[in-house]
Amino acid sequence: MSPTGAGLLIILALFVLLGTGMPIAFALGLAAFAALFLQDGLEIFYVLGDTMFSGIANLAYVSIPMFVLMGAAVASSPAGSDLYSTLDRWLNRIPGGLVLSNIGACAIFSGMTGSSPATCAAIGKMGIPEMLRRGYPTSVATGSIAAGGTLGILIPPSVTLIVYGIATETSIGRLFMAGVVPGIMLTIMFMIWAIIDCKRKGYEFDARAVHYTLRDRLAGLPRILPFLLIIAGTLYVLYGGLATPSEAAGAGALLTLLVVIVTYRLFRFKAFTGIFGSAMRESVMIMMIMASAELFAFALSSLFITQTVASAIADMEVNRWVLMAIINIFLLVCGMFLPPVAVIVMTAPMLFPIITQAGFDPYWFAIVLTINMEVGLITPPIGLNLFVINAIAPDIRTKDILWGALPYVLVMVMAIIILCMFPDIATWLPNQMLGVVE
Repeated sequence: MSPTGAGLLIILALFVLLGTGMPIAFALGLAAFAALFLQDGLEIFYVLGDTMFSGIANLAYVSIPMFVLMGAAVASSPAGSDLYSTLDRWLNRIPGGLVLSNIGACAIFSGMTGSSPATCAAIGKMGIPEMLRRGYPTSVATGSIAAGGTLGILIPPSVTLIVYGIATETSIGRLFMAGVVPGIMLTIMFMIWAIIDCKRKGYEFDARAVHYTLRDRLAGLPRILPFLLIIAGTLYVLYGGLATPSEAAGAGALLTLLVVIVTYRLFRFKAFTGIFGSAMRESVMIMMIMASAELFAFALSSLFITQTVASAIADMEVNRWVLMAIINIFLLVCGMFLPPVAVIVMTAPMLFPIITQAGFDPYWFAIVLTINMEVGLITPPIGLNLFVINAIAPDIRTKDILWGALPYVLVMVMAIIILCMFPDIATWLPNQMLGVVE
């Protein structure tokens, strides 16, 4: 069978397995195992374990469960609620201020967790009921949270940027720095659309309905400032070269746990089991997906599918921006069916030499790729954030959630176009702080 035919067959098998509702990690692993077994027979068992283990046997990956633990400590405490209520008190005089508070809370919470589902769930549990109580349309309430949650994989510390850095052997600190300005830009673009959407749907905010004094606005700051300082400190030691990503993540997780314990007096054993249990479940899920994705990538390579696709892309005699558009469409389709971590593990090593040979900055491309993966989080059929919103707001129709989130897809596409026109948005800060990469 030709590599093209084998590739279509293995992709079809993957889609069939995903269609059965099988967990993504198991679907990836089973499709890869079946392809390798048909090719090599029982000999596949000699490389099965080593291939999956090698996919996660990197010391830098220790930072992932540490950042996840950092996020779990915040998500399992009233910190998210304090963050949300504080922003609401400062923005309540602005038309559509509550929806802006939700998006802003998602952006800040992303810096604490690095996880899109965690951000979406933590802010959505508080934000959606409150927006509905104040009369916001259901599509506005759910769409803003679904889109705001995607910022978790862009704003550092980002799990996907860590995986990209390891897969392409690029600096994780520089990648984190490259995500700062685009993350702020995308947050502002989300807020602008939210205001437009509120006005377009006829929502009028009555600032007199909720009034906060200056004392009320300042009351929540002492509880959230320590977390913001921890984020700033963690990123500072990482950017400054004072610690490795694993060391910075470990220190950040420890400090976050201590602040949560002291601030909210979580001295009961049950609170710790909840925090560590949540962190362990998400970390194992991420690592399982990465290991299975590594096996899937190995199967594609063994069947010469990866080489064929890479050669076909590289041989295209087209303008490099047309090439970039083709790559983005390819990534968009992948992101609709697979989680960002799996897509990066499977495609980054293949695409990295292509984009560098075409003259694109690999750190800029990492941000474009990440925003592309954000689109996959709010588009069917997988659309992880859509399922999270559906779980925390089961009374809202899936149709309303989807129609509320889809306009933000266009906002993200616009952000990618802006980054293509002005790549310095992503590269300026790391070049200023760390110097230009030769």
